[in-house]
Amino acid sequence: MLEGLPGWVKWVAIPLVALFVFGGFVTSVLGFLFGLLFKVLLFVALVGGLVLVVKKFGAGSGRD
Repeated sequence: MLEGLPGWVKWVAIPLVALFVFGGFVTSVLGFLFGLLFKVLLFVALVGGLVLVVKKFGAGSGRD
């Protein structure tokens, strides 16, 4: 299908048209993924902080 087309059409025009058509979808998917990654990292940081606080203040109670 793309055999007779010049190289600039294959490698420049078609990706630009695809980006124009699917740009909003790609942006929303990337936004969702970055938001999810941020929430996972925030969760890990909060759980790590909670574990450190419990170990620090729970060490004096004599329980493991």
